[in-house]
Amino acid sequence: MIAIRKAEERGHADHGWLNSYHSFSFANYYDPQYMGFKTLRVINEDRVQANQGFGTHSHRDMEIISYVLEGALEHKDSMGTSSIILPGEVQVMSAGTGVTHSEYNHSKTDLVHFLQIWITPNQKGLKPRYEQKMYSAEEKHGNLRLIASQDGRDGSVTIHQDANLYASLLDAGQQVNYQINPNRHAWLQVIKGDISLNSKPLAAGDGTAISDENQIAIEAKNSTEFLLFDLA
Repeated sequence: MIAIRKAEERGHADHGWLNSYHSFSFANYYDPQYMGFKTLRVINEDRVQANQGFGTHSHRDMEIISYVLEGALEHKDSMGTSSIILPGEVQVMSAGTGVTHSEYNHSKTDLVHFLQIWITPNQKGLKPRYEQKMYSAEEKHGNLRLIASQDGRDGSVTIHQDANLYASLLDAGQQVNYQINPNRHAWLQVIKGDISLNSKPLAAGDGTAISDENQIAIEAKNSTEFLLFDLA
């Protein structure tokens, strides 16, 4: 079964400094049909204006991933981390027993565009941790590049959950296939361009919940970028 979540159906919040689209219920946006998918709790597509950002706030018991698309995201946290996250880089923060952090647009002139992803951890009360890695366009081009996993294999960042996150860049006409093991599910989030998923059309901002499918075929209609989550 493939259930499509169209981009225009997402929750939307425009605060001036922040323009955000919510694939699942978040903050003031609530839809009981979209509270998450399996252990995937949040996918927010955020655009933050220059010199603006999220002031210091707290999290606990959540795996928080930032995937930057344009610009530069500045991060500081109570673990002593201070970093700049650029396109191609993946940041994960395990909030665990509790962490405070801030996220700001590092630029004084250009917006920052990124995906904020939350995955529920497999246990509560973990020690907070931070990790950040770069994945080149070449690694993702024509390929499903593993960027986050429970065991950190193949150079992926580590998350405390039985989930695998892949990133891909495809040119027009390119196709990748993915085998979904029994009793597992997938969520695909289109970032850029147009694809077909088992012949179903998807555009930028669309997401889709995939269950009871043995294999999926993803074909690009033009230059595309997407994320694929493999979930228990």
